[in-house]
Amino acid sequence: MARGIWVSAAFFALSGFLEIAFGVFEAPRPLTFWPIWEALGRGLLCLLLAAGLWTRLALCRSIAMVYCLAALVTYAVVLAMALLHAPVDFPLSVVVLSLFQVPSCALLFPFFRSPEASRLFPRPLFGR
Repeated sequence: MARGIWVSAAFFALSGFLEIAFGVFEAPRPLTFWPIWEALGRGLLCLLLAAGLWTRLALCRSIAMVYCLAALVTYAVVLAMALLHAPVDFPLSVVVLSLFQVPSCALLFPFFRSPEASRLFPRPLFGR
């Protein structure tokens, strides 16, 4: 298995597990259904993307590229707010996920745009 496939799938799988874990950890007590459901939704989205990357679906490569770009822009805004001493209280999940996702997405985004990634993710969503 090519390194680009398992690294990108592992990144999104770990992101999914972190989303679920932090969603449950930061949910108001006593635990209710909706915060858990929301955390599962965010996490399962990343886990499904990881599964699609593992099976080399070209559509998942495109979605992963957009995800990485959106994560970089979002966390850049959050970082700018923090550096400018905005009066915002950042939850632990934002801090940890930004420390994990910014460097990872900064490395994965150029990979997803490369010709090598085009060769590694050739499968269409439907058909052969």
